[in-house]
Amino acid sequence: MRAHLNTIIVSAAILLTALILSNAFIQRNKATKNISVTGLGKKDFVADLIVWSGSFTQKNMSLKEAYANLDRDREHIQKYLLSKGLRSENIIFSAVEINKLFDDVYDGSGRKVKSVFEGYSLKQTVQIESNEVDKIENLSRQVSELINSGVEFYSEKPEYYYTKLGQLKIEMIAEATKDAATRAQKIAANAGGKVGSLKSASQGIFQIVAQNSNEDYSWGGSFNTSSKKKTATITMKLEYEID
Repeated sequence: MRAHLNTIIVSAAILLTALILSNAFIQRNKATKNISVTGLGKKDFVADLIVWSGSFTQKNMSLKEAYANLDRDREHIQKYLLSKGLRSENIIFSAVEINKLFDDVYDGSGRKVKSVFEGYSLKQTVQIESNEVDKIENLSRQVSELINSGVEFYSEKPEYYYTKLGQLKIEMIAEATKDAATRAQKIAANAGGKVGSLKSASQGIFQIVAQNSNEDYSWGGSFNTSSKKKTATITMKLEYEID
């Protein structure tokens, strides 16, 4: 009786093993009937929005006088920008930053003895945001006019953006999808088959770099803001059944 039971168990085990191997074989064959391809979408474009900022400072032992001098500089900067054709709504002044300045005094052995108050340092930032890219770009290069007029002005590099990025991305996805489909058809034809149903589609990394540059691409996606002329790329990965 026990031997008969052992025979049944062994037979069941063999049958189960055969079913598992058969299913694995079927799945393997199914896998060979799929194809994965990656398509590329690429667009060159020019920024249509520029953001340029700069800061100006005043130092004085008296906080009141430092504020008065900073107000004078702010009015001077605003008049200068308006005279260059900017609109007041495009000019944004930040809140004033206040810092107390101290000079540390040390004795002959290098130990700090005291800190001497040297006055107040006030700083304010002005930011210009405009669709007149060329005008603001040229203005950022003429900042020496402000400095020569007596304003301690520090200019930052302009940043360039594109306000129609959403629509651009949709067009690029369509281009990348078409490119991937074309690749799949060519591969299938060379293998003696034809493309069947689409099983899955996934978007890859979206990148924006400067045109004609050797700027590195990033796995996390690059977003260049330092160049007016840009190149955007996107990839689409498609998986098809092969008939």
